[in-house]
Amino acid sequence: MFHSGPALEQPFDIATLLDHGLSEKPDDLALVSALTRWTWRQLDDAVTCLAGNLLMLGLKPGDRVASLMPNRAALVIHYLACFRTGLVMTPLNYRYTAPEIDHALDVSGASILLSHGERADDLAASQAVQRLPLGLIEFDELGDERHAPLAGPRFSDLISSPARDTPASASLDPSSPAAVFFTSGSTGKPKGVTHGRAGLGWMFASTAGAFEFQAEDRLLPGSSMSHMGGFAFSLAALAVGARVVIARHFDAEEILPLMRDQKPTVLCMIPTALMHLIRDSHARKEDFASLRLCRSGSDKVPAELEKEFVSLTGFPIDEGYGMTEVGLTALNPPSGRIKIGSIGTPNPGCCFCVRDDNGREVSANQEGRLWMKTPAMMTGYWNNPTATAEVLQEDWLDSGDLMYADEDGYFWFKGRKKQIIVHDGSNICPQEVEESLMEHPAVDNAGAVGVHDLVHGENVRAYVALKSGVKPIDAQTLISFSKARIGYKAPEEIYFLDSIPLNPTGKVDRVTLKRWAAADHAHALEP
Repeated sequence: MFHSGPALEQPFDIATLLDHGLSEKPDDLALVSALTRWTWRQLDDAVTCLAGNLLMLGLKPGDRVASLMPNRAALVIHYLACFRTGLVMTPLNYRYTAPEIDHALDVSGASILLSHGERADDLAASQAVQRLPLGLIEFDELGDERHAPLAGPRFSDLISSPARDTPASASLDPSSPAAVFFTSGSTGKPKGVTHGRAGLGWMFASTAGAFEFQAEDRLLPGSSMSHMGGFAFSLAALAVGARVVIARHFDAEEILPLMRDQKPTVLCMIPTALMHLIRDSHARKEDFASLRLCRSGSDKVPAELEKEFVSLTGFPIDEGYGMTEVGLTALNPPSGRIKIGSIGTPNPGCCFCVRDDNGREVSANQEGRLWMKTPAMMTGYWNNPTATAEVLQEDWLDSGDLMYADEDGYFWFKGRKKQIIVHDGSNICPQEVEESLMEHPAVDNAGAVGVHDLVHGENVRAYVALKSGVKPIDAQTLISFSKARIGYKAPEEIYFLDSIPLNPTGKVDRVTLKRWAAADHAHALEP
């Protein structure tokens, strides 16, 4: 059974994303952070300068331009300049270590790298950085002399000095690549997800429709704009003339003052960061009063987070779903019914179906793998046709995620196929185990994985981090607490950690936890 979102008439033109705001309110604010303010006119001027100067450096359409940047207005300017020139923006996760930087640069074949000065030491340790044909572009905060200088032009010069020539964006092929994003690496080394110009235009149009963005909105994307979520939300908002409020980092010390000053109408945060925000001692109900929508996703939103959020704000979290390969594809309709715990319905232009392991469609309320079709689909993994063929089949993408659709067409996430724990022949979703533990008032975060067992196939092991200052609690008490909520799915064993490891996108790093568990198991088998 197919489930389709509303029809999309046409994509946005990524070369002219600023046109609406520029024509309607050129001197209003378009980008705001704690340190900077950019009107639509100023933003357009900076993008025009940068676009021309990038080409003056010797870059040409199709070249990959990598960035290793925290959230800054400069990153948005960089993306928009790439769109105008046909350069392929290639964002790297800002938490990448030198080997991870090497991998991404080698896979993408990037020609140049825009990087914040505080990463100078890591870049010096990177072998691939030394091989970049055009070297580095240096970004530093205004007046900041703390960081070792990078060898390359300064970003501030490239956005303030007009270039001789203006890029001819009208001649660019809509099917040509526009972006290479890297996956989180949860199932192996990160792959380069390639999106075409037209595909990104469809993605921004679909996202704007799903969020019901209007020019009067103010979006605060409380997540990294080098990841697909923060990137797509921000560019979709700008395309309709909405203001984007940029958080440099995602703790309450940064987010709460921005909310009080800018009064955003839409807030987007991943569950872990949102949990810490609402638990901050300075968070008040009135801080959230301007919001018409709080979207969370990237991993399943825990029931405890939902409960605490509603208790503080008086309205529910709007959970959604997406992947680097397709962007945001599902959301509970902001002006419709929000089913707590559901990822919602397909977004505009998106089509879903749930299939069993043999590829047959299943009926309502029956679990299977989610397949998606959207004009915002990636064109493939960069220079990796084998991996591309594993997930793309006849215009459909196999998400690998287990879902079911209810009788109203709302979808419910049941876990990632490769992370499901099989205990006595029954599938156990690690997120369900983690949620049961996080309901305990002493638990700050939790991660669950399967451990090989000769009798049961796999047993459930949970790793738990307790809140600071709480009374110590023993493992058996927590196991009983979980069992009272989820029965046989409760963990057989619990290991306590100071903090739960997170992957580069901020999700519980179950790959690392699984590796730790496997190492413990192997050690236990040694004679």
